[in-house]
Amino acid sequence: MNIHIENVDFNSSSGPNSFANKLVKYMQMNDVTFDVNEKPDCHLCFIESHRTNYNNPMFQRLDGIYFNTAMDYMLQNRNIKRTYDMADGVIFQSNFNKELIFKYFGSHENYVVIHNGADLQLIEEIPPIKLDRYEKLWACASSWRPHKRLKENIEYFLSHSGEKDGLMIAGDVPFSDRIKHERIHYLGNLKQRQLFSLYKKTDFFIHLAWLDHCPNVVVDARSCGSKIICSSSGGTKEIAGEDAIIIEEPVWDFQPVKLYHPPKLNFDKKVDNVRNVCYNCDMIEKSQLYKDFMGEYCEDDKKIT
Repeated sequence: MNIHIENVDFNSSSGPNSFANKLVKYMQMNDVTFDVNEKPDCHLCFIESHRTNYNNPMFQRLDGIYFNTAMDYMLQNRNIKRTYDMADGVIFQSNFNKELIFKYFGSHENYVVIHNGADLQLIEEIPPIKLDRYEKLWACASSWRPHKRLKENIEYFLSHSGEKDGLMIAGDVPFSDRIKHERIHYLGNLKQRQLFSLYKKTDFFIHLAWLDHCPNVVVDARSCGSKIICSSSGGTKEIAGEDAIIIEEPVWDFQPVKLYHPPKLNFDKKVDNVRNVCYNCDMIEKSQLYKDFMGEYCEDDKKIT
């Protein structure tokens, strides 16, 4: 099967683009090609397309849509919805993602939920960082925006960590947002290998983001052996593992919200992770699920024009 990928920047380290790199790597191991010079059997579009038609089946991978009332979310969603309506099949990152998009765009007759996966082969190759300063190491990583709740991550660490524990924060954090503490360290942007090395030493990975969809950092940290601490909102709990610490929040009704003004958390409200549904984070399995979903459709001659 030859696939043409659309709307991906393989030189970017953002969530969708980094996942695309992993997907191509593992699908190529499974006899799938991505040769732009050869006729495709199908197209895989990340988020949105800028084309008006396709001569082969087109699949849309969705990692979320817009619902922030501080922005013109309906305009932001317009072309994503157009792509959704064109798509022969839709791949959602999480059940939360599917429920959200069904609410805003309507149901799709051909879809599948495939959670993000981790590059376990690469993780295996990378040694943990040499850091023996702390008894327990905590970490968090993100492109820090208000709904990612860096402040709450830090507050949770300070109220639940031991006196000999340390917190490593990856990602750019403005000096104005930094809480100074002798056991908190700001690392800036790290490359993927550096993150894996950090995660493999990390005991607890904190991701208290509000209404996140299927964060790759959580998949990666869990796959490196970290215990996940996350919010009950969104899709993060689906990938956090059965032993995750879940901070309960009110159930969101899918109405548009001020995303950058998340509600306050009560750290005492902890619940079991009954919504964990991603038991295997291996990209080998995830890439096979992509191949099966698209391949089954492409093999139906009646659906190829």
